[in-house]
Order: sequence, then structure tokens, then C-alpha cells
Amino acid sequence: MVAAVRIYLEYFMSNQFSLLKTRRFLPIFITQFLGALNDNTFKQALIILFTFHAASVISLQPTILNNLAAGLFILPYFLFSSTAGQIADKYEKSKLTQYIKIFEIIIMSLVTIAFFTNTFWLFMATLFLMGTHSTFFGPIKYSILPQLLTKDELVGGNGLFETGTSFATLAGMILGGTIMALAGANYLWISLTLLTIALVGYLFSHAIPAQAVGHADLKINWNVFVTTKQTLQYASKLGDVTYTIIGISWFWYYGATILTQIPVFTREILHGSEGVVTLLLTIFSIGIALGSLLCEYFTGKVSQLKLVPIGAVGLTVSSVLLYLSTHGLHAHSDSQTMIEVLTQTQYWPVFFAFTSIGIFGGFYIVPLYAHLQSDSPESFRARVIAANSIINALFMVASSLVSVAVLSWFHYSTPELFLLTAVLSAIVSIIVIKHLNTDSTTGNH
Repeated sequence: MVAAVRIYLEYFMSNQFSLLKTRRFLPIFITQFLGALNDNTFKQALIILFTFHAASVISLQPTILNNLAAGLFILPYFLFSSTAGQIADKYEKSKLTQYIKIFEIIIMSLVTIAFFTNTFWLFMATLFLMGTHSTFFGPIKYSILPQLLTKDELVGGNGLFETGTSFATLAGMILGGTIMALAGANYLWISLTLLTIALVGYLFSHAIPAQAVGHADLKINWNVFVTTKQTLQYASKLGDVTYTIIGISWFWYYGATILTQIPVFTREILHGSEGVVTLLLTIFSIGIALGSLLCEYFTGKVSQLKLVPIGAVGLTVSSVLLYLSTHGLHAHSDSQTMIEVLTQTQYWPVFFAFTSIGIFGGFYIVPLYAHLQSDSPESFRARVIAANSIINALFMVASSLVSVAVLSWFHYSTPELFLLTAVLSAIVSIIVIKHLNTDSTTGNH
């Protein structure tokens, strides 16, 4: 066992982790990691504020506030993704990244004002602006990877990206929640934290190597409705790249469904406390990281899609296992601690299911992202990724609507929602895989 672990560690350190030693990859990796960290730290701080101190901000129910916040964050993906893709294709991406990070610093300065003045509309405005920040950064960070890395490094690089994003999301939720819990109504520490993360991200963005411009003579159309339609139409004509976008977007639907329901699942099914929520998020994040990192090992550093069917089957089976693992559970109390839940073997199948969802999710999403980057036309790559962002957002909204319908209108349980997700996952995966040449090497179509 020890020897096997040593072999894996030696492999990783001599392969994809070696990218972290290069200027080609490390600055963009840290920049995107800190961006995701700040997003989630800020969002979690607002959730805590709206949940426990809503009356001091505005007289609306916390559930309404939290859903409004989620909607405002995702709205820019619909409005500005096509414009963001054009800009990323037209201008040099490392310089664009620096401007994006300056924008983040400005946003966090406004967040500081919002915290100290308890101004509701400013909180909502900064959430919208952070969503805008993420919208414009997405096409840049994903389209620059094929320029910074060789084709045989794309799977490893994307694996590290997904690992970093997964841990940044978890760390941001924990950090934002912890600071708000410890500081109470003293918003100095959360403000300093958000500003510091943004400043460090800006400093690292200056180390990203300058890259060639993909389409310097592109004339930007600022009509977002026209360009959104044109971007989606173009992406729909790219053959298997189109189905790659659908596959990626399904992963976002699947992930949004599972992650959004974890707090309710913990309270109603596991009868656990807030610590159990963090435990499940941690298990899921570790699973995603492990699956993402193993992709390069199993594909032999070639951007092959052979892992996608394995990941798809795994996601479906894991959701079924999660549903089955909830049968026959008997809680010792109404609010069990993390230690209490961990020491009861009846909950171990639940932990196993969440871990396997993460691992197979990594197998599924990393090759698809590498394929999208490698097979998109270079002069239109950022706009294809922008189209992907739009469809991702649509699928996440669909996830929310389906979850509301299943849980509130039809009064099904959370495990039954997970079972429905397993069925939908099987259907969508069959459609996507049928149109992908999973035996071919990315970039050679």
C-alpha cells in the first residue's frame, strides 16, 4: 500500500504537478484559484449575513434574499458572455487578466462600503459585478490554457484547474462562513480578507506570459442579444464540440443539483448539524480533486475522451447509490455533530457515494474541457468558451427550476431528486457520448 502511494506521488510530481514549477502555468493557476476563492468567500459571507442578519439589511425573508443573490450572480453569464468571448479573442489575454483583477479590487472596495453601511442595493450591485467579473474571466482563462500548454499537457493542466477550483470553492465557503461567525457584526475582517485576496490575485496576474492574439482584426459587436445569438449559432455548427458543450453543461446541472441540496439533505435525511454540511462538501471536493488528478494518469497525457463514458456511468451509478444509501437510516438525535455521524457505519455508504460522485465527476469533466479547448478554432476559441458559459448558466437555472418543481410542487424527497438526476444523467450522457468520437485523440479531428 505504501509503495503504491509512493509510486502515484512520484508520478504526479514528475508529470502534471511539474506544471506548477513553470511560469507558463503557475501564475494563471494561482490567479484563477484566488478568483474562485474570492467569489465563494464573498457569496458565503453574504449568505451568512442574509440568513442571520437579514433584518439589519432589508425586510425580506432569508430564502428570498439568497435566491435573489444567486440569480444576480448568474445573470451576467447570459448578458455578457458573448461580449467577453469577443474581447478575449481580440486582445492579448495576460493584459486582459490584469484589467479583470483591477476590476475585482474595485468591486471588493465597493463590498467594503456595503458592509460598513449595510446598504442592500450596493450588496446586490456588487454581486452582479462579481458575476460580471467571472463572466469576463472565464473565456480568458480557458482559452489561454492551449496557448500556455502543449496538447499533451492539456489534460493535466485542466485537472489541476478543476482541482484548484474545487478546493477554492470549499475554502471560500469555509473562510467566508468562519470569518462572519467569529467577527459577528464587525465587518472589518471580511472586508480586509476580500481585498487582500483580490490584491494578491492582481500581483500574480502580472506574471502570466504574454500570448499571441487570436483575432486582432475582429470588430466587436456590442449588441449582446445579437452576439449571443451569433455565438450560440456558431458553436452549434462545430460538430462534436457542440456536444462537448452539452456534456460540460450537464455536469454543471448535476453539480448544482447535488451541491445546492446538501444543506437540506444534511438536515432532513442525516439529521446533522452545520459541521456535517462542511464534511460532505469536503468529501465531494476531495473526490473531484482526486478524479481530476487521475485523468492524466489514465489517459497517458493525451487528451482522449475515453474517460468520459466511464465518468458518465459513474455519475449515474453514484447517484443511484446515494439514493439507496439513505434507506433505513436512524438518527441518534435531531442535530448530530460531524463526529457523531462519522462514527456511525450506517452513514458510510453516503460518504462513499459523495466521494464517488466527485471522482467520476473529475473523470467526466476534465477530458471534456481539454477537448473543448483543443478542438475549438483558435481564432474563435474564446467565443466558443463563451457559448459554453451561456449554456452552463442555462443548465444551472434549469437545475434550480427542476429542483423546486420536484421538492416543492410534487413534494418528493431530496434522495428522490437525486434518483431523478441519475436517470436524467443516463439519458443526457447517452446522447452526448453517441456524438463524441471517444476513441480519437483530441486535436486531430
